[in-house]
Amino acid sequence: MATSAFAPDFTVDVARAPRPLLLFALALAGGAAAAASLPLVLTSDAASGGIGEPLVLALLSSWITIAYVLCGLIAWLRRPASRFGPLMIAAGFASFLTDLSWITSDVPFTIGHALDLLPPVLFLHVFLAYPSGRLRSHFERGLIVTAYSTAIGLQLVGMALGGFGPHNLLEIASDSGAGLAVMRLQLAAVSAFCLCGVGILAARRRRAGRPLRRSLALLIDVFALGLVMIAFLLLSYAFGGPAVAEIRWATFATLGIAPVAFLIGLLHDRLARSAVGELFLELRADSGPADLRDALARALRDPSLTLAYWLPEFGSYADHEGQPLELTNSDTRRAMRLIDRDGAPVAALLHDRALSDEPELLAAVTAAAGIALENARLNVELRARVEELRGSRARIVEAGHRERQRLERNLHDGAQHRLVALSLQLSLLEEQLAGDSSATGQLEQARGEIETSLEELRAIAQGIHPAVVSGHGLAVAVEQLAARALVPVCLRVEIEGRLPEAVEVAAYYLISETLANVGKYAQASLATVEVARNDGQIWVEVIDDGIGGADSERGSGLRGLADRVEALGGRLRVWSPRDGGTRVRAEIPCA
Repeated sequence: MATSAFAPDFTVDVARAPRPLLLFALALAGGAAAAASLPLVLTSDAASGGIGEPLVLALLSSWITIAYVLCGLIAWLRRPASRFGPLMIAAGFASFLTDLSWITSDVPFTIGHALDLLPPVLFLHVFLAYPSGRLRSHFERGLIVTAYSTAIGLQLVGMALGGFGPHNLLEIASDSGAGLAVMRLQLAAVSAFCLCGVGILAARRRRAGRPLRRSLALLIDVFALGLVMIAFLLLSYAFGGPAVAEIRWATFATLGIAPVAFLIGLLHDRLARSAVGELFLELRADSGPADLRDALARALRDPSLTLAYWLPEFGSYADHEGQPLELTNSDTRRAMRLIDRDGAPVAALLHDRALSDEPELLAAVTAAAGIALENARLNVELRARVEELRGSRARIVEAGHRERQRLERNLHDGAQHRLVALSLQLSLLEEQLAGDSSATGQLEQARGEIETSLEELRAIAQGIHPAVVSGHGLAVAVEQLAARALVPVCLRVEIEGRLPEAVEVAAYYLISETLANVGKYAQASLATVEVARNDGQIWVEVIDDGIGGADSERGSGLRGLADRVEALGGRLRVWSPRDGGTRVRAEIPCA
């Protein structure tokens, strides 16, 4: 057993199942060993002397032997690649071998006492190696090797020093004092090893969080309690503590609970696999990606389950909303399982690491969900395309916005400045030709044309990009629009501070275009403009009392405004009944 602690920690996917004849032979041997423990303990003079009620001790000893052997056979049959089953079988038979110490014959007596502390170390090995049968770190391997060496080596040294009675074949010298000191050192060391095992289990729990499944949590708790009871018993025996017999009963009973907890876990897993049938029924309906994820989470009993879909067109994974999802699994509490169909990747499951101990359940669930996953993947791929289209439209709007800004700056800094400079030159020339009335009139007319061109150029520049929005914000820009509108405007603006420029520009164009339409077509006597910010959105509403009948689908102006608003993730709605006025409302995210 000590050499197995050095085995490298790797996973074997396929292993040959144990032969039925071997399993039957081990089961028969375990039953015979458990049956033999009863008369060995009951007929022993030592059992009736000072260790407590012989019947209770005999029953508990027999139960530990048969329970660990049978549970180990079940575990070995279910998972041939795991060493956990053989370890449990070894622990069961080792418990029987220590019962040989009750026999007064020299050879069995010597063997029983030589292996007296092997079962506690084997239990420690079993508990730390669950569920793969392999220890997880160099520290754990070193701990188990040292524990085996202490349990067997110091026991042989103590037996050589004497003090075990006349049937001890290993006695070389008769030094009871030295033998007692070695025994106490040995018991204290094995107790310390068991408490270290409790610390390792506690550290695993802290790193990984409480196990998802209640049955697994119960099993780990029983493991830790068993190690504590072993340490308590050995220390009490080494230093003459009170009620050693009762503590021994409690320790045996606790160790006997571990196989029961293991069987409960197997039953729980069997019930979980039966839920795959219910999953088939749920998947008969055309479930969406979110519903499929919930169905898989229920079947696997993992509420933290994350389902990622492989999108070949994008070369990445995405969640059920179509958003990109990185599968860098830095969380030690979670594991990943890839799902494919016909060799092509379809999806990936990020699940509780405890489910890695149930590959059959994972395989059954993923096989049942294969077709539904393919359909859901197509759905997610469609959503991803929609997201990409939305992003593309937003980038186009942003590119147009930047180009408008550039054109507006070019008009302002270029053509407008040249026209202003020309107007100043004409003013100077007019002063020089003050006596020529004909020339002065022509200059005055040219300067008027320049002023008109400047006003038209400023209007064009403002239409291309509202510089007032960039410079002073939406509130000031809307006030200017209301002042220049062709109909009276009732204005209510309830925003504080600046908004993202793209949002401000979209709101400005919405109000500007709508007020222009009201002035041209609505035959209205009053328009109302409301701008408010609430719950991470800006609401823009323009209402008039005109003739109505506006069509947002046919009108290119309103359709363009809707595209601008929707490119920012917003929504534009228009109500325009005949003879009932028009109401235009936009909701734009501005978090």
